[in-house]
Amino acid sequence: MTRIAVMGAAGRMGKVLVEAVHQAPGLTLGAAIVSPSSSLVGADAGELAGVGKLGVSIKSSLAGAADDFDVLIDFTNPELTLANLQECVMLSKAMVIGTTGLSSAHKQTLAEQAQHTPVVFAPNMSVGINLLLDILHRAASVLQDGYDVEIIETHHRHKVDAPSGTALRLGEVVANAMGRNLDECAVYGREGNTGPRKANEIGFETIRAGDVVGDHTVLFASEGERIEITHKASSRMTFAKGAVRACAWLHGKPSGLYDMQDVLALKG
Repeated sequence: MTRIAVMGAAGRMGKVLVEAVHQAPGLTLGAAIVSPSSSLVGADAGELAGVGKLGVSIKSSLAGAADDFDVLIDFTNPELTLANLQECVMLSKAMVIGTTGLSSAHKQTLAEQAQHTPVVFAPNMSVGINLLLDILHRAASVLQDGYDVEIIETHHRHKVDAPSGTALRLGEVVANAMGRNLDECAVYGREGNTGPRKANEIGFETIRAGDVVGDHTVLFASEGERIEITHKASSRMTFAKGAVRACAWLHGKPSGLYDMQDVLALKG
């Protein structure tokens, strides 16, 4: 039985992760961690998540739970995630990371640390969105000439980074399939007299409203037709189930940086 620790267990995503771990065969909740300043330290993680008493008391530090888990799930923020990764390296623990908003420097640090412990990192843990990435690569490879590309994403009002990590990953897949460098061709929103659209642009539009969990659309448009590839998430459980699937796959793997394409055996 693989023991899972959930970082940020009192948050919206953390509670769903606790529930998903509880439901997953072959996994058990070993630890739940929150901020040391939280009033919920000592509470039962299962009761907090609404799944009943699990006998796992919420702790205030990862070090304090070192003997209780094999794989850590972290959906927090870039700085905390990287600090937790460094600790997992020291503790010889595996890690599944769904944190978004990582900079290029953050990702470089993550890749370096993953040389010393097994890590699955994906900006979106949804099985559906990762299947879509595979489909999108094929579509973009075919739609090389004469098609404008726009990526539209919508999330709830509380999301702090934009565009979403998933939208950026979609852009990377399209750019790679079309032989472009996303850093050079991405356009993040438009305003004023921008002039005609450049042929190689990949545009991003961001919407923040209400309680939308996550909608992403990649639009390919030419003169005469439009192709839209869309994924809509209606529950955070979608991401949580992907994360626990990654945990089950990751435990026992050698050190290295993996993604959900590895977990789902979509690379080949």
